[in-house]
Amino acid sequence: MTSNQQLTGSRKKTDYPATDYERIFHPRTIAIVGVSAEEGGTGFGAGMLKSITMMGFEGKMFPVNPKGGSIAGMEIYKRIEDIPETIDFAVIAVAARHVAGALAACLAKGAAGAEILSSGFSELGTQEGKELERQIQEIAAGGIRVVGPNCFGIYCPASGLTLLPGPDLSRESGPVAFVAQSGGMSIDLAHAGKWLGIRFSKMVSFGNGADLREAELLHYFAGDPETRVISMYIEGIKNGENFFSELKAAASRKPVIVLKGGLSEAGARSVASHTASMGGSRVIWQSILKQAGAVQVNDTEELAQVSMAFSMLPPRSYRGISIVGGGGAIGVTACDTAETYGIDVPPFPPDLRESIGSILPRPGSSANNPIDVANPFVPAQILKEAMLGAAKDDRIELQIIVSLLFHYKQIARMFDKPVKDVAPYKELVQCMRDVVDETGKPVVAVLPNVKRELDSMDVSELIALTRQEYIARGIPVFDELHDAIRAISHINHYYGGRIK
Repeated sequence: MTSNQQLTGSRKKTDYPATDYERIFHPRTIAIVGVSAEEGGTGFGAGMLKSITMMGFEGKMFPVNPKGGSIAGMEIYKRIEDIPETIDFAVIAVAARHVAGALAACLAKGAAGAEILSSGFSELGTQEGKELERQIQEIAAGGIRVVGPNCFGIYCPASGLTLLPGPDLSRESGPVAFVAQSGGMSIDLAHAGKWLGIRFSKMVSFGNGADLREAELLHYFAGDPETRVISMYIEGIKNGENFFSELKAAASRKPVIVLKGGLSEAGARSVASHTASMGGSRVIWQSILKQAGAVQVNDTEELAQVSMAFSMLPPRSYRGISIVGGGGAIGVTACDTAETYGIDVPPFPPDLRESIGSILPRPGSSANNPIDVANPFVPAQILKEAMLGAAKDDRIELQIIVSLLFHYKQIARMFDKPVKDVAPYKELVQCMRDVVDETGKPVVAVLPNVKRELDSMDVSELIALTRQEYIARGIPVFDELHDAIRAISHINHYYGGRIK
């Protein structure tokens, strides 16, 4: 028996029901069930109404609550049946015992889908909770697709749908889709994406997954033209054979990055109480993901970094790299780390080494690969010329620039100025963009920051501003060199092992 058979059992893949994903992700009319005008409208339903409004949703919203009233200038309908138009999508945030009735009414009103934010279902492990979830599945089978229950819902920047509670997420669309059982991880990644440079096509927090789940969403995103990278957090799966089949099919078309939760004994116990899912064996999961051609990551930070790298770097392997920075230790650790991840840092030939060395400051610099520029204050134009020279080596397919901008803090103190006013970060970033444009070889930036004490908050601001400039010019940024090299290695494994 193969490892995927051990994980999946014997159930065969089935055809998925026809689903109008356009009306789900880009609705023109939304019913929000469970909106209360009382106590300032602080419940989940009112929160979602306000959040979607703040996101700039341009369609119509119909709040629903048996008590009626009004909120934000909108009439609150007492019944879903009273809504005067067909609805495309529904947000349901009522007590678990009332969910089935609300969902059935949404189906009768023509909704293509609904997200159920309410908890109190199979995750409780009670017979009552399981029965309430079974009722959701019965109604869904009648022709309405359900996200949830016990979830944070859908984030779609293009339409203005947002997760709970996300009124300030980015409206800028991008190539990364994210699918997760965890609502908390979804909203955290959506927020982190704003400063990391990850732009999302869609994000789905599906919670218990009574209806729409990981395999079917994989199938959809594999064919979605707005999505180039799929990332996932999964705790457990209901149909292993389906999942493996869809994972393999999706990974043959675009990168699929997977963080699997619940691989430890303690983690598996936590998973069971979180979304009523089974964790699974670490060894089996590693084998499954490898066989499928997916990219496995080990924590949320790595998930975010690798998603960003896949979305911002051209889709190919980078076996030979050059590294530029100020300090010999940077070069040593860079070489050690690169070797660990199977990436070559080839020494430059003598003539190229001499050419690069002629423009570097003396003494203390080294024109070998890695290039040690001797100090963190080398002008950006010299860094640019050094990297243009390094790119002449055909073995170099990508370059990493490590900038120790925090050292400008000492200069800022001498002149009693904010560090952003003395560090030439904009010039640095433009020079790196010039290197990419003139060589056709990507540049990855690394911005370490060891000065995080309270009186160095201006250094954190400088790093954030520099990151923002890099992202705006399409250059990925990492906090640490190790993280950059690890992300590049994932790209290499995916594109190097992919069957053409």
